[in-house]
Amino acid sequence: MLKFYKTFLFALNGVIVLLKTERNFRIAAVCGLIAIALGNALNYLGQPLFRLEWAMIYLGIGLVLVSEALNSAIEKTLDRLHPEQHPMVGIAKDMAAGATLIASTVALIIGLFIFLPHLLALLN
Repeated sequence: MLKFYKTFLFALNGVIVLLKTERNFRIAAVCGLIAIALGNALNYLGQPLFRLEWAMIYLGIGLVLVSEALNSAIEKTLDRLHPEQHPMVGIAKDMAAGATLIASTVALIIGLFIFLPHLLALLN
């Protein structure tokens, strides 16, 4: 049990380091909190989200945060292993950033699919 506890503390430290050092991770986390706040506001205004909609929102937030974390880890590792400029390192970093772009785009589409109908219903 002690080993599990230590492993959990290492993982928690990783999240704290991400929040302290990675601007894009902080931006993604704030966007996730805004999405959660919007869902709660819609509930308060009489347009509650269904459980599946909440699940999709949380999955989208998780997808973006995980991709940002992996992108940061890949960049840090490559910078350490190959500090000088190299075309293959640049390509690998671009690919990791591209994965984050894809995840963010998917999360945005999910958010639009879920929130737009509720927001339009409030306007009518």
